[in-house]
Amino acid sequence: MTTKLFEDIMNEPARLLESLAYTMRAGKPALQRAAGILRRSAPIYVVGIGSSWHAGMALEFLFRSQGRPAVLLDASEFLHFTEIPAGATLIVLSRSGQSIEIVQLLTKYRSSGVTIIGITNTPDSPLALHAHVVLNLATSFDHQVSISMYSALAMTGALLACETNSTLDEGLTAELERSLTGTASAISSWRQQIETSDWLTKDAPTYFLARGGSVASCYEARLLWEEAAKAPASALTTGGFRHGPQEMVDSNLRIGLWIDGEKMRTQDLALANDLRDYGAKVLLIGQDLDRSATDLVLNLPAIPPRWQFLIDIVPIQIAAERLAERHGQDCDSFRICSYIVEEEGGLISRSSHPAGYKSKEVAG
Repeated sequence: MTTKLFEDIMNEPARLLESLAYTMRAGKPALQRAAGILRRSAPIYVVGIGSSWHAGMALEFLFRSQGRPAVLLDASEFLHFTEIPAGATLIVLSRSGQSIEIVQLLTKYRSSGVTIIGITNTPDSPLALHAHVVLNLATSFDHQVSISMYSALAMTGALLACETNSTLDEGLTAELERSLTGTASAISSWRQQIETSDWLTKDAPTYFLARGGSVASCYEARLLWEEAAKAPASALTTGGFRHGPQEMVDSNLRIGLWIDGEKMRTQDLALANDLRDYGAKVLLIGQDLDRSATDLVLNLPAIPPRWQFLIDIVPIQIAAERLAERHGQDCDSFRICSYIVEEEGGLISRSSHPAGYKSKEVAG
């Protein structure tokens, strides 16, 4: 039986194409207004929580890679432990636009001279109603676990970064469209490769490693392991992994390693070989990789290197869905999470548990 999670993965490229078309046409005036604000702003803060925070990593990366500094903060840490100067701009990512931390930071900064740019899929949410400019994702929500919503937030934020730096044009849009179309065609073969490999094993400790924009995919992969398969995992930068954490490598370890489209490829392929020498099973995700390089290699369609994060999350989404099946877990429902986190204490809503509690998606 096909899970709703896998249906969302299958639909993801089409939903991203839909969101991309909206942003570049009907949503272009809002994108241009937001970019105009950012060109005049210093500093820029990028704020999200959960998968929205991971999407913010891609946005922060594109700003930094084009020479424009931005600061990424978890919304809860931002709310309670950060004070910002008047004149700053907040880019707030939230697919629901109404998580408790988002609502509270809107209240905190509403009259403080701070400009808020909201990126959301809910145009009547508190975030959309109180933001100075709203970028609407304009696509369908996922069933539970964030699949298209995560990617659409990352994509729309990255389009904003490119528009701010005057690097967004029809040529880039066409390249993204081709890459998303190629991704749709690759999903079935990626699933088959994962199914027939011995990389995906129940109860094996798993580390995800990446550089650049793919760090967003790396951290989102860890969350997918936890949300969909109910299994623990760790996420680190590839460089950071080499400074101590490698001491626990053994033959039971699984490593998911993203290879950047242009930087540190030789070094990271050498790392994959060394990990295999120590007995670990290694999955590689990237462009133009030798299929015999390691235990499991998932090659991506061509995409501009800085934009690889947009599609390199898809293979690991598939892997998380397959792990849930092997783990005997229901990836289409949550045991503890609520759809929208409306309280800051504990794990559950006191008003809805235990009587009548319904498991829904955390809306970051």
